[in-house]
Amino acid sequence: MEYSLDTDLRYLKGVGEKRAALYGRLGVFTLGDLLRHYPREYLDYSHPEPISAAPFGETCAVRARLVSKSGEQRIRKGLSLFKALATDDTDDLYLTFFHAKYTVAQLKEEEEYIFYGRMEGKFTHREMTAPLVLSPQGEEAFFPIYPLTEGLSSRAVSASVRQALTLLQGHIGETLPPQLLARFELCGLEEALRDVHFPPSQQALDRARRRLMFEELFTLSLALSQLKSNSHRQTGAPMSPVELSGFLGLLPFSLTGAQRRAIEETCADLTRPSPMNRLIQGDVGSGKTMVAAAAIWFAAQNGYQSALMVPTEILAEQHYATLARLFHGSGLSVALLTGSMPLREKKLARERLAAGETSLVIGTHALIQEEVAFSRLGLVVTDEQHRFGVAQRTALSQKGSAPHVLVLSATPIPRTLAFIVYGDLDVSVIDELPAGRLPVKTYLIDPAKRQRACGFIRKYLDEGRQAYIVCPLVEQTEESDPGLLAAEEYAEKLAAREFSGYRVGVLHGRMKSAEKDRVMRRFAAGEIQLLVATTVIEVGVDVPNAVVMMIENAERFGLSQLHQLRGRVGRGDVQSHCILVSQSAAPRLRAICRTTDGFAIAEEDLKLRGPGDFFGTRQHGLPLLKIADMAGDVALVKTTQEAAQWLLKEDPSLSRPENRPLGAEVERMLSQVSAG
Repeated sequence: MEYSLDTDLRYLKGVGEKRAALYGRLGVFTLGDLLRHYPREYLDYSHPEPISAAPFGETCAVRARLVSKSGEQRIRKGLSLFKALATDDTDDLYLTFFHAKYTVAQLKEEEEYIFYGRMEGKFTHREMTAPLVLSPQGEEAFFPIYPLTEGLSSRAVSASVRQALTLLQGHIGETLPPQLLARFELCGLEEALRDVHFPPSQQALDRARRRLMFEELFTLSLALSQLKSNSHRQTGAPMSPVELSGFLGLLPFSLTGAQRRAIEETCADLTRPSPMNRLIQGDVGSGKTMVAAAAIWFAAQNGYQSALMVPTEILAEQHYATLARLFHGSGLSVALLTGSMPLREKKLARERLAAGETSLVIGTHALIQEEVAFSRLGLVVTDEQHRFGVAQRTALSQKGSAPHVLVLSATPIPRTLAFIVYGDLDVSVIDELPAGRLPVKTYLIDPAKRQRACGFIRKYLDEGRQAYIVCPLVEQTEESDPGLLAAEEYAEKLAAREFSGYRVGVLHGRMKSAEKDRVMRRFAAGEIQLLVATTVIEVGVDVPNAVVMMIENAERFGLSQLHQLRGRVGRGDVQSHCILVSQSAAPRLRAICRTTDGFAIAEEDLKLRGPGDFFGTRQHGLPLLKIADMAGDVALVKTTQEAAQWLLKEDPSLSRPENRPLGAEVERMLSQVSAG
């Protein structure tokens, strides 16, 4: 049989139907997918320690000879263990394995192994429980640890990858043109794939990772550049300039300078022949909705309808209340359209929309249903746009003829990353808070001070205010870190003890949408005084009466996520507080106490976090990057953007023979985006 990158994984020896289904859960279906399923980390056993020098309580590698091993011992039903003794001829190491019949059977007495695990015991008795056992004869100094699913081990994935590399040796085609490899001193693809899985040295691993990260970011830059150039078509909603004094006269307050600038940029886009694609980026409470309102008013003066799509019904109702009040008496009619509205009301809203009697419709995914039709849709606005896939935003835009698009986001993104994340959008930043808005005071405390913090919260509840407590988990499971608090159990405990007699509610992502909405409505109405929640409240309804937020296990959240959560309080004119509870006094947690500037925090997050998912969750509509980290690899992001611009000048259609494989990769990535 001839093997290629497109060969189904089932044909790999030792995989078969059952294991292929497990790989399928990870998005791995072919040999090519398998080679691009990169290790998430490596165990470095290049410098094993003598047993006596291995530090207690730390994970390390020791080289030792196996002296003896015991047979299987049954502790209780379903649990068996094996004991073994190893030595480096100076000290002994006692080993315990659970459920490891196969591993122990492979161990041979008098053979030397590397044991990798946590060193425990005492100076006179050193032991490791469930260590990883490695052969010291291997060429590589690193053992790859992969993203896994239940039923697959890193050892099994590693064996499959090694087999695939052997079968495909000499048959892995290069995707980058030769002049690019030379210009940026990149190794070939086959070498990079081999060394990223089985690096013989740190230097080889760095070289392989740089090549693969470059390719991924470079392809993404090319794809986003093409998206941006494709969007420069003719709009079906041409608009003429309008004096904004009519809109400004509707406002009961003065706009900030940043809001005025964003409105001017947006309205200038609306008068251009190509459709606007603009992102309004600003902190929670910075006034993005008023920028959207100006664009909606501008479109109405030109005779066009607008649609505002938001992720939840309660948010849709809140926007409806705000904008209906703002536009009252201005001649703009505002309608609400959500899935839970009575059928008669929905039908009437759709009829008025189709007849052109409605200037602005605000709704959820209900807006993209087939039966919803517009008379003259000219502007599409999406709020918290990263909560929608590209396909959903496109479906709404297709209700009109190439309408203008305005997207709003409260997720602060470092300016260095804005292009790569929003490659097809122009960006306006609102970096000022409205006058009179008090910055939230933020404190970092250790768990020993939790009781005092609860007393602080009770003081505000007694004054008629409300508060949030955020936990990292929904519920405790056997796999959970026992030090992490879970919303369900914690809410019960607080209601029975520290907040006995207060109205405590719980909210988390596993609840059904209707139940989540019901809890948020009760909180917004003041029926719940203290809401114990997970990060599901990150994008939530505006509750100005909520003035305290306590975040448990704060070290488990990224800075940008902590900032988003903190933005749920400080929405009114009362001084608000955010309390971070953590055993860790990490510099990044102290950094968030010093500033409330979301963009400064995002830049700090970028510096401190290094590799990892900077955004907490993937930006919907962007292809999932497998190895590049946009937050940790800013210099490489810039380099690949410049390289993409250079190549597109040389060969805009990527049609030259040496660029065709790259063109195919760009097409594949664009198809992922359009499927988002």
